[in-house]
Amino acid sequence: MPDYMCQRHGIEHGRPVCQHVHGGELDEAVGRLLVETVTPVTLEVALAVQEELESRSDERDRLHRQEFERARYEADLARRRYMQVDPANRLVADSLEAEWNQALRALAEAQDHYEKQREADHAGLNDKQRTSIMTLARDFPRLWNDPRTPDRERKRMARLLIADVTLLKGADVCVQIRFNGGATHTLHVPLSRPAWILRQTPRAVVAEMDRLLNEYTESETAEQLNRQGLISGWGKRFNSRMITRIRLSHKLPGHHDRLRARGMLTLDEIAERLDVTPTTVKTWRRAGLLVAHRYDDKGGYLFEPPGADAPVKFQHQGKTRGRRSAA
Repeated sequence: MPDYMCQRHGIEHGRPVCQHVHGGELDEAVGRLLVETVTPVTLEVALAVQEELESRSDERDRLHRQEFERARYEADLARRRYMQVDPANRLVADSLEAEWNQALRALAEAQDHYEKQREADHAGLNDKQRTSIMTLARDFPRLWNDPRTPDRERKRMARLLIADVTLLKGADVCVQIRFNGGATHTLHVPLSRPAWILRQTPRAVVAEMDRLLNEYTESETAEQLNRQGLISGWGKRFNSRMITRIRLSHKLPGHHDRLRARGMLTLDEIAERLDVTPTTVKTWRRAGLLVAHRYDDKGGYLFEPPGADAPVKFQHQGKTRGRRSAA
């Protein structure tokens, strides 16, 4: 998509670009206006107006011819006045000559205007041209919206319909369109959002990620989001790195911090409470004697605080050994 820049003063005087408008949404808005404007109904109205104007061409021709005849009479009168003056009276002769020259200029302008108006009045549309115009009106929306139509062809169609477009950038982009027939139309197009905003992960996805991090690690959260068919702002499937980056950018606590906030204990903390070594705690966790929650994707665990049924030192030594042997 093109960008539209006002850079004439910048080029001529070395100044910054006064305005820069992204063309994506702007081109779409103008394209929709053209499709809405070029319809059989609007062209039928335009052709009816054209017929009415052509029916009045005789009256117009009579009025313009009267203006031309008046200018010719004034020029002939000025000529006769000049020819009758005494050549010895140079002051009067110069004045009458100037009036004659002015009348001749007015006659030339009136004649040129009359001839151009007659050409315009006689340049009416025949039946074949009217049929072609109505066919274009029916085909124009299909041609414009066809993805196989090249952009250069759309530009050619737009140039045939539009004389010029003026852009004024403020709270939005004010688009002032002047058609070749003289009609005008004003559009207000919202400002294009920066690319980094368009590529942000949707809020609903971030909210779902926030909920999942209460129970899952970052790789597990990515799996859950992919299972739901959710994608990132870039349109990609999630992975643990993306979850970490999005979590940090939105200042969301990780799974580890959430478990700690719920009172979970680290390996050293629970070992100290039970008066055993961290190795024993790991053995008891594998044996199912302690309730633990994985907090990362590297095998780290946090433990629920031991209750009244917590294992006691040496109490389960033989049981855990037997389970390992059986395993």
